[in-house]
Amino acid sequence: MNLFAEIREGLRISLGTIRANKMRAGLTTLGIVIGIVTVTLMGTVIEGLSRAFLTSISAVGTDVLYIQRFPWFGDEPWWKIRKRPDIFIPDGQAFIRQSNPAWTVTLESVGIRTLQHGRDVATGVIMVGTTENATITGGLTVKEGHFLSAGEVDGSRPVCVVGAEIATNFFPRGGAVGSRIRIGDANYEVVGVLEKRGKFLGLENLDNTAFIPISRLAREFTFWSGIRVVVKVGKLSKLEDSKDEVRSVMRRVRRLSPGDEDDFSINSLEAFIKTFNRMGSVIAGVGFFITGLSLFVGGIGIMNIMFVSVAERTREIGIRKAVGAKRRTILVQFLIEAATICLLGGLIGLVLAWLATFGVNYFLPAWMSLPMVGIALLMSILTGVVAGLLPAWRAARMNPVDALRSE
Repeated sequence: MNLFAEIREGLRISLGTIRANKMRAGLTTLGIVIGIVTVTLMGTVIEGLSRAFLTSISAVGTDVLYIQRFPWFGDEPWWKIRKRPDIFIPDGQAFIRQSNPAWTVTLESVGIRTLQHGRDVATGVIMVGTTENATITGGLTVKEGHFLSAGEVDGSRPVCVVGAEIATNFFPRGGAVGSRIRIGDANYEVVGVLEKRGKFLGLENLDNTAFIPISRLAREFTFWSGIRVVVKVGKLSKLEDSKDEVRSVMRRVRRLSPGDEDDFSINSLEAFIKTFNRMGSVIAGVGFFITGLSLFVGGIGIMNIMFVSVAERTREIGIRKAVGAKRRTILVQFLIEAATICLLGGLIGLVLAWLATFGVNYFLPAWMSLPMVGIALLMSILTGVVAGLLPAWRAARMNPVDALRSE
């Protein structure tokens, strides 16, 4: 009998044994089910967050630098950074005048406000004071009307561009452009509506936004803190060289002496990506550790049941060996049985994880990919093979005469 025939025969016997002991097989797979649900949910969340993150930054691009008072990441002591002076609009304008003509530069200040149109109110709106270049530096696409013009920014005009969600909620029948909405104590004319952008990391709603001229923001909201300077250098390959040039220009703007430390930070999405990937690796490591424990416990259960199965079927093993079955045939039979039990547990775990994904999606983006399904099933089979190896080896090495004498 060749190996293929032995595998087919072993699979038939295994399925028959599992059908005959449904309750025992089901309880045995609990550890495997828990392990597969854990690793699959962890993988779907990481995959979902990665997809949402890459989608969010793809429009902006990684060739963008953000000059701010505070760094996004780093080991600098907070008390030292806290003493840095804010960056204000005159600083940003001076930077623009001295910047490389190949760059696209805009100024931004971000906060949360409440918008109103008639009786409709939108709370928690991300309000961005910016300039006409924000469509380039921020990867924005206008669906209706136009974005803020240079004249509107220079003239501090009470105009705004709103996100897709605000336009839909305030103007469900259309006609947003040309209408007026209230921000703070003033009315603003809607001059444009942005294309739908979705959520950043599946959490922050980028369609619940409003853009107004930064000069208007400084005039209308006197309490507002400083700004950030956004620089799009053009190519990712130029990012590091441009960072040094950006630092040099900003030091001149801040009138820093050669021996003075920078009183600003230059952030980039590239650093954000690296930090995000490191966090993902840590989360994956913890998840795999928990999964490993679950599969280890499940594997011990499988091994125990397989020892019981071998003991119960000692006479059957003796008869098979007496009529010519090889050690390899017996070994393959019990390995397949252990792997099949684990595979069934893996399939149940995948179904439960798939159903749980719909619930997880309400809080975090989750995506169950085919490679994740393949990895989960492969881990199930490997757990079964490893757990069943010792019982199968014991069964294969039984003496047929002693096995036949067993009651």
